[in-house]
Amino acid sequence: MRMSDVTLILLAAGGSTRFGLAAKKQWLYQDEKPLWLKVADDFRENFEFAEIVIVAPPSETGYMGLFCGDRIVSGGNSRSESLANALEDIRTPYALVNDIARCCLDIEMIKGILSRKGEADVIVPALKVVDTVYYGDKAVDRDKIKMIQTPQLSRTDILAKALAAAAEFTDESSAVAAIGGSVRFVNGSQAAQKLTTLDDLRRLPCLSPPSSRTFAGFGIDTHAFEEGRSMLLGGVKIDAPFGYRAHSDGDVLIHALIDALLGAAGMGDIGEHFPDTDESYAGADSTELLEEVMSLIRGVGLEPAHVDLTILTETPRLSGYKGAMRSSLAKIMNISERNINIKATTSEKMGFIGRKEGTTVHAVATLGYYNWMKEIS
Repeated sequence: MRMSDVTLILLAAGGSTRFGLAAKKQWLYQDEKPLWLKVADDFRENFEFAEIVIVAPPSETGYMGLFCGDRIVSGGNSRSESLANALEDIRTPYALVNDIARCCLDIEMIKGILSRKGEADVIVPALKVVDTVYYGDKAVDRDKIKMIQTPQLSRTDILAKALAAAAEFTDESSAVAAIGGSVRFVNGSQAAQKLTTLDDLRRLPCLSPPSSRTFAGFGIDTHAFEEGRSMLLGGVKIDAPFGYRAHSDGDVLIHALIDALLGAAGMGDIGEHFPDTDESYAGADSTELLEEVMSLIRGVGLEPAHVDLTILTETPRLSGYKGAMRSSLAKIMNISERNINIKATTSEKMGFIGRKEGTTVHAVATLGYYNWMKEIS
């Protein structure tokens, strides 16, 4: 179905605060696709829009852009602000707006919405309420109650005007109605339910398990020794008369691990996320940087499976610290100690390591898709 005068806007900038999982709902993988991409592709397979615009958290716009050729726009602090951002460069007279959480598409319902294009400023799918409804302690006429769904089809100029003039609204129809715009209701669909809580994962029929595919990343970091500093490796204080020269606390092991994790996730490197030109990271606690990276990785639907670390240093001797390092990293990463391996070796007195000038750490990390199915089994 060709819709050259309609732009599809998919809202995926939410933080999933009510969802209760480390992974955001838009990043729950369906086989090899995150949920937001599955929804975009489901629309794409059935409709030909002038453009598809996906609204993402500001920190994830670049990452989402690696998955598709659609235009990715930074979201705002609210749904209305995110939608306003998406509308800024839209040139089509109509915009069809859908929440990614409304992930099970009823194609016939959507065709019905699009077929009413031009009949009102906004075309809205709605469900009748069949149960008794109370407002406070008083019964309400349920025939006057409607359960509003998305997608909603709006005149682009009217919607932009409504968002600019109105306070925060939870959908397009209420914003358009607030400025006197016309609203036309059409039949909604029980199949087009919204993913809001964990219970919804059990009852939405379009969801499928994630793939078992894994991804490996490699990281390496080197720091020179510097007297007068504390030596930290894996978040563990090492008894030594010197530490590492660095912009942060110099934990060379965690720095290599962060690079390996970011590499497996396809998220660049440690310098992109925590640049040493940024004074806010001067003396930074590397364990906190690792916690931030773990939150980022889990938020986009990935989960660490295993890490393997090799420390190359002539001094100090580290055999007595490996257990503490493993325990420290397991706690920070929230994985089992058996999934962390730490090795320490020397360079047989060759090179800068052999001259006792510094330490290099090699790290390999393996990530898999977060298995959200275990939460509902």
